[in-house]
Amino acid sequence: MVLEDLRLIHEDNERLEQAIAERFLEDHTSIRHRLGRDHQIASFLERTRTNSLRAKEIYTDTANERLKEIQAIATGENFTEFNKRLEDIRAFHKRYPGQPTDNLERAYKRRAVGDYAPFAPEVDLQFTGEEGYGRYFDLQQLHEEYVNLPGLKRRLNYLQYLDAFDDFGSFPRAEKMKEQYFTYLNGLVRYLESFMRKVKPLENLDKLFGAFDKEFEEAWEQDKVPGWQKDVANGATSNGPATQGTGEGIWCDDCEKEFSNENVYKGHLNGKKHLRNAQAKKARGEEAGANGANGLAKKDPALQRLKEKAVAEREFRIKKLAGAMKTERSDTKTEVERKQAQTPKEREQEREAKLNEELNGTGGGGAAEEEGDDEDIKANPLHLPLAWDGKPIPFWLYKLHGLGVEYPCEICGNYVYMGRRAYEKHFSEARHLYGLKCLGITNSSMFREITGIAEAVDLWDKLQKDKKVETTKENDVIQMEDSQGNVMPEKVYNDLLKAGLL
Repeated sequence: MVLEDLRLIHEDNERLEQAIAERFLEDHTSIRHRLGRDHQIASFLERTRTNSLRAKEIYTDTANERLKEIQAIATGENFTEFNKRLEDIRAFHKRYPGQPTDNLERAYKRRAVGDYAPFAPEVDLQFTGEEGYGRYFDLQQLHEEYVNLPGLKRRLNYLQYLDAFDDFGSFPRAEKMKEQYFTYLNGLVRYLESFMRKVKPLENLDKLFGAFDKEFEEAWEQDKVPGWQKDVANGATSNGPATQGTGEGIWCDDCEKEFSNENVYKGHLNGKKHLRNAQAKKARGEEAGANGANGLAKKDPALQRLKEKAVAEREFRIKKLAGAMKTERSDTKTEVERKQAQTPKEREQEREAKLNEELNGTGGGGAAEEEGDDEDIKANPLHLPLAWDGKPIPFWLYKLHGLGVEYPCEICGNYVYMGRRAYEKHFSEARHLYGLKCLGITNSSMFREITGIAEAVDLWDKLQKDKKVETTKENDVIQMEDSQGNVMPEKVYNDLLKAGLL
């Protein structure tokens, strides 16, 4: 029944087109619902594409099935052909009794807000708790792999890692050729690509990734990939021992260690540890380096360059992916800083608030929930601060931290800080320090808890006067006596002596 299949495909595509249009007219305030809608639209588009490919095959009709069916209907006995098809349908349902039929009229109808099954994947299962439905990165596991990489000179904390995960200049080139480093790069690339696919399901990411590959191939052919140019020494030089690819030191491959000083490197070559490592390496069947004491192993240049290209391609892609998700990266840093500033009790309260929302159904689906979200955002008569989910924080938490108490600071331009914590923190922030600098005050540590301009100026003048008095006292400690018995400070005595008045 080729013609029936073709008719069904066209009907399915029309209903899919209508369902996509209906979804685009929806305007969700919840990021969870927006992602669910986008993933459902992406699944509809993929279904449309599959249907269209099948319809193209039918129209091409390479096996002449469509032509034969048209001829059978046009030239044969109508009722005979009809009865034959009816018997085929009855035989099918006899073999598969109770087989449900697809009701295309109801298949793509919207049910309730947040209900995207069975066509869209469950959004809640795609993201971890740290990712916040695609708003933040979750690189904790990759950070652990990073700090355990060999050759890493500086161990970064997680916040520093978020700033530097696409900076590979701190690794020596020899360390980059190791399997552990390559595995780490693969994991980071996979995570960033899957994260982008999850948060941007409607974008043509295959085209974007293809553009990254094309750009890398062009840069590699022109030898313009930073840090991987052919003229960067990766082995022994003609003037001395092997230098590292980064140019930062001298590398000993036997001991897998870098030396910043050439004399230390030469002394190391005669050490017991180096000789033992070189002998063990030779016993394992590895060839000794062609440059004598440099300790570098011979390698096939073409194979070596191929391995370098694989590593360079992943580094290049990570940089491009990080550049394409600058907003998520910046938001992740802000979120990590916010969580680090919280006390364990506050973090526990936040987890309990999330759990209560899920148990009470406020984080689930339903049209009533979406209307409630809009009302919560619009109706905030107490002007409570917004929490991580965009809703006002609970009133008890507002009272607990004293966020209703105003702390004005005249030095900051009469800026008002809400809550004791923000007030105490602002004394070391740029706004307050700039205000003190405008008043001519340089020692800000003495002016904590002082917010008035007049009070700060009076205190600064007093400190300056006290400093002058203290300096004068120090100068007046030593007393001198002239030939006539006049006693005077040492400074006055020296001045009169130079003037010839004594």
